[in-house]
Amino acid sequence: MSDPQTHDRTDLMEPSARRRYTVTAADLPVCCPTPEMYLWSSHPRVYLPVGELGYASCPYCGAIFVLTEADDEGAK
Repeated sequence: MSDPQTHDRTDLMEPSARRRYTVTAADLPVCCPTPEMYLWSSHPRVYLPVGELGYASCPYCGAIFVLTEADDEGAK
C-alpha cells in the first residue's frame, strides 16, 4: 500500500500540473489524480473511461487523458 503521508515524498508530481496526459493500455484503468501525484491538495480520485473512448476528461480538474499505442519496444 502506498504511503498516505504523500506530503513528505519528493518523487510525486503536483496534481493537475498539466492539462493533457498521454496514457497507454498498460496504464489502464486510469484515475485522476494518478498514483504519481500527491494527494493532500488534490480532488477526490475518479476513474475515467479512457479505454472505452480513447480519451476522457476529469470532471473535477478538466485534465484530459488520451490513450495511445505503445511502440514495439514497449516505451510510452
